[in-house]
Amino acid sequence: MDAMTRPGMKTATLIVLIVLIAVAPLVFSGTYHYRIATLVFINAIAVTGLVVLIGYAGQVSLGHAGFFGIGAYACAIGATHFGVPPLACIAIGAVLSGAIAYVVGRPILRLKGYYLAVATLGFGILVAMALTNEAQWTGGPDGMIVPSINPRGWFALAGLKVKTAVAWYWLAGTVMIVGAWIALNLKDSTSGRALRALHDSEIAARVAGVDVAGAKLQAFVISAVYASVAGSLFALFNQFITPDAADFLHSIELVTMTVLGGAGMVLGGIVGAALLTILPQALTVFQDYESVALGVIMIAVMIFLGRGLVPSLANALRRRPA
Repeated sequence: MDAMTRPGMKTATLIVLIVLIAVAPLVFSGTYHYRIATLVFINAIAVTGLVVLIGYAGQVSLGHAGFFGIGAYACAIGATHFGVPPLACIAIGAVLSGAIAYVVGRPILRLKGYYLAVATLGFGILVAMALTNEAQWTGGPDGMIVPSINPRGWFALAGLKVKTAVAWYWLAGTVMIVGAWIALNLKDSTSGRALRALHDSEIAARVAGVDVAGAKLQAFVISAVYASVAGSLFALFNQFITPDAADFLHSIELVTMTVLGGAGMVLGGIVGAALLTILPQALTVFQDYESVALGVIMIAVMIFLGRGLVPSLANALRRRPA
């Protein structure tokens, strides 16, 4: 069994994530750091879904921010126009995203290569256009406030009051751990092995008895639900949302996070999400050269660590002489 798929790797990954979440606040100096860390967790949830789609199943989506936007606006519209509680909004957004992914994915996933990429790109653009144009529901390009349930500024989530940046840190971190645990268990399951067989060769997977179309659709729906949950948490955390959450650039950002850290590993995707969330903040010292510095770092990683940061470093450590 490959080192990356041993059962021990699943436990080790979860332990590393839990320890990092528990220890990180020791170096935080204020609310700002808690907010950035919360954004890391939210992005990591969406990226974990893309690890399932890209890393496990080998399918590319350039419109995945569309599902992020659906989840975000499910909370904004549900609370603003219908007074729906946040937990119900998150569930509605996830179900809606999964259903749309199922309907859209059936024809789209018959395509391959850049045809599939362009088709998913078109879906993301359509979602962003709908959110922009339906101003009576979404606030249009100016966006909309995501209201709190309680007049004091609180909102209740399954009986838990979440208001401060610290509370959001622990909530988002917990959801990320649960999402990582589900994805790791999926990888070693029968469905996960079918997805990985599909990633290596569709023809070989079909000969081995894998329902190729069904496996692709399953990965697409799962990744859509992850993105939707991330979008819902982002809307509730930020308390304001615009159609930019569903636009093309956000989709590219999510895919870049996935590939940069290592699409084949859950931990790699999470590391990629952390890098592309934290680095822009850290590189502000370069002022006008911030984007250049970030681009140089990304290019260097992809040239010298082609499989992604985490898998490449893991392989290098395994090959090191004892």
